[in-house]
Amino acid sequence: MPSVAQWAGTPSIKGSSESMRMMLLTASLIGLQITWNVEMTYCTPYLLELGLTKSRISLVWIAGPLSGLIMQPVVGVIADRSTSRYGRRRPFMVGCTILTSLFLLLLGWTKEVVAWFASDEETVRNATIVLAVFSIYGIDFAINAVQGSCRGLIVDTLPIPKQQAGSSWASRMVAVGSLIGYGAGALKLDAVFGTLLGDTQFKQLTVVAAFSLCLTVGLTSWAVTERVLIEHAGEERLSAVKVLMDLAKSTFDLPATIRIICHVQFWAWIGWFPFLFYSTTWVGEVYLRYDAPAAVKDSKDMTGQVGRIGSLALIGFSIVTFVMSVLLPFMVKSPEGEEPPFTARPPAKIATFVEKAGKFKPSLLTAWTVSHGVFAAAMCLAPFVQSLHGATLIIGICGISWAISCWAPFTFLGVEINRISSSPSYVPLGRNSMELDGPSTLHLQQPESEQQSTGEGSGKYLGIMNVYTTLPQFVGTGISFVVFSLLEPGKSPELSDAPEHEHHGTDGVNAISVCLFIGAMCAVVAGFTTAKLGRIAKY
Repeated sequence: MPSVAQWAGTPSIKGSSESMRMMLLTASLIGLQITWNVEMTYCTPYLLELGLTKSRISLVWIAGPLSGLIMQPVVGVIADRSTSRYGRRRPFMVGCTILTSLFLLLLGWTKEVVAWFASDEETVRNATIVLAVFSIYGIDFAINAVQGSCRGLIVDTLPIPKQQAGSSWASRMVAVGSLIGYGAGALKLDAVFGTLLGDTQFKQLTVVAAFSLCLTVGLTSWAVTERVLIEHAGEERLSAVKVLMDLAKSTFDLPATIRIICHVQFWAWIGWFPFLFYSTTWVGEVYLRYDAPAAVKDSKDMTGQVGRIGSLALIGFSIVTFVMSVLLPFMVKSPEGEEPPFTARPPAKIATFVEKAGKFKPSLLTAWTVSHGVFAAAMCLAPFVQSLHGATLIIGICGISWAISCWAPFTFLGVEINRISSSPSYVPLGRNSMELDGPSTLHLQQPESEQQSTGEGSGKYLGIMNVYTTLPQFVGTGISFVVFSLLEPGKSPELSDAPEHEHHGTDGVNAISVCLFIGAMCAVVAGFTTAKLGRIAKY
């Protein structure tokens, strides 16, 4: 039987203020989101340009949920038990960041790499598609390990009273990453860098994403010092079978509240999947079909053109997300047990107003429920949009929901994880770090009343929630495949240089908008499930 887990040292974050420490702790999510943005913005039009149909591309995007289903839970469980002197999360963050960067560069230069080994035109075309798909799978598998480790680091490091603050800061960093990623995509990078980073927009963006990911993950890894797990002589050794068995057992034996949080994620992400992977292409197609002048349609870099138009629309989405992620934490009540121990008294002249206004604050749970409704309402309009302005407007509205979706589930999950495994109270020491007051070796068996985060099992529970985030992506992939096969079975007339008889038609409703509409129906189910969470957990 394994010994009781023990910990050496104390977690700390460099920085002279709490805001700076939170910023450094969550900075890695900026580079992570830039990478996701580049993949989601440009890979669909890039694959369309290579000659794949939308139905086949929907099958390529199985890479995302498949990698999430495997990598985050497995890496999470292995990291939970890691006894590395550098900590449990950071070694995985750094190693998988390097892998992600290499696959990004390979994706940008697939045609050149293939040209080294083949010269026949048909062979080059087919090999380029295969290598591009392989690169996407490599990116998704590696970046999911980075993402799980980054989220786990936040849960591990912060005490229970700081979990909501950590999640809201994470949401802000995701929004900043989106702004940078979509902003870079909207620029003509060749006018900024020339051909220094590559001769196409897509190549230059893969370099920007790889550099940003390495920089931000490196910054967080430098700023955070993790508590180190001490290995006991009697502890069982990990094996692939044991990891999977542990995950399966934990998935079926989830605490009731965590199970419902996971169910909310399941339904919500059936809706978010088509939005995140196809919204850029959808905005670009709306523009090319209804608004674009003939000169634009004759562009030699249609992938870059569609990507820039879609990125411009998603800049609005990112701005709304960022503003909401900054304002909403002050406008909603924290979950029960999450209120800070001390709240500064406002000036006497406005104290009464502030006190009365506080009584009308909605709970975070209510805000999360409403956000599903806002997203559903916006996506219901997608099939009826026939202008770039209309598409941009409803994409921007979804930023409200995305800000809460990047924040609320991780807040509630972080609270529940640390209620399950809690240890001595959090006490900040000095001005330059956020630390735990306690002995150099800490035990997990502590009274439940204490509020300090140990994060024991955080990788496992975050991995399980990621399973519930990735399984609906398989559902979304199936839905997309059916819709694309029925409505737009041919190659893209906007992007592919295939003969005209191989193109799909552009009359009738846009196939991507139908996928968005179906996602809206699932978001409604997510809203009802969130309300159920409130009845059971009584947040």
